Amino acid sequence: MKQLLTASVLALVTMVPVAALAGPIEAACNSSDRPGASRQLCRCIDAAADHTLTRSEQRRAARFFTNPDEAQSVRMSPTRADNEFWARYRNFGSLAEQMCATG
Repeated sequence: MKQLLTASVLALVTMVPVAALAGPIEAACNSSDRPGASRQLCRCIDAAADHTLTRSEQRRAARFFTNPDEAQSVRMSPTRADNEFWARYRNFGSLAEQMCATG
């Protein structure tokens, strides 16, 4: 019975699309129309996000891919929470540049 359960779980895991396992940043990056975006680059950027942002912050930052005006609003916000998030977001961007540089 245990072997049957293990086999069933393995079969299901292999059928799950890779995109379903992607983090919010990777998924947003992959679905963006940016010319330099590639699966490898998006995966790297997502790894940087995992090191610097909480899952909630990653979902918030992922929205910047489709709504850059939201990023500008957060950047210009006078609230402490937005300022603290923006500082972590900038750290994420710096780490992503370092980790994912292609040349």
